[in-house]
Order: sequence, then structure tokens, then C-alpha cells
Amino acid sequence: MTDYYQEDHRSWGYFLVLSDQPDHKVKRIVVYPGHRLSLQRHKQRTEHWFIVDGEAIVTRDDENVKLSGGQAIDIPQQAWHRVKNPGKRNLVLIEIQTGKYFGEDDIERKEDD
Repeated sequence: MTDYYQEDHRSWGYFLVLSDQPDHKVKRIVVYPGHRLSLQRHKQRTEHWFIVDGEAIVTRDDENVKLSGGQAIDIPQQAWHRVKNPGKRNLVLIEIQTGKYFGEDDIERKEDD
């Protein structure tokens, strides 16, 4: 695999793949105000989310964590998780994935808007 930029637009915002290597994947994720991602989990990877700008409410299993620019959270394998933007401007975060597999088919969705 190689480093490249790949932008993917969704109803909640968009993401750019900044790096896609055999041992990691890095995305820049933008979540529009009032939107959230699917409640999901992964079997083969962990994620580290660093908030660059905006406000976030991160659901991780049974907890909700409020974060803002400069703060971070770890998402373990198998943890149900999602991020919501409760603010009035775009939420920007960097997602660092580590593990054995980074394909989109490793996503198990429980709830989707």
C-alpha cells in the first residue's frame, strides 16, 4: 500500500485518507454540526482519535465523553463507538488506526442515522 489522499463524502461530513500502510491507517475526519457517525465496532483494529478543532461527544461502549480541540481518546478493539458534533462549526479529528486489517468491511454497525 502507499500514501495518498482519498476523499470520501458522506451525509455526516467527509474524510480524507492521509496514510494507508500495512501497519496503520490515518484519516482526517470532518463532521458537520449536529451530525454523528454510525454506532460501530471493529474486530481487527484499534483507533486513536485526536480532536483538532470543534466539539465532540464520543460514545465508547456505555460512556459518553466530551472532548474539544487538543484532546484525544482511544477506542479499543470490539468497543462500540461513535462521534457526534454537538457544536455550531465543523468538528475536525485525526483518526489513527492500528492493527492487522483496515478495510471498511471490518465495520460492524449497530445503529445508523
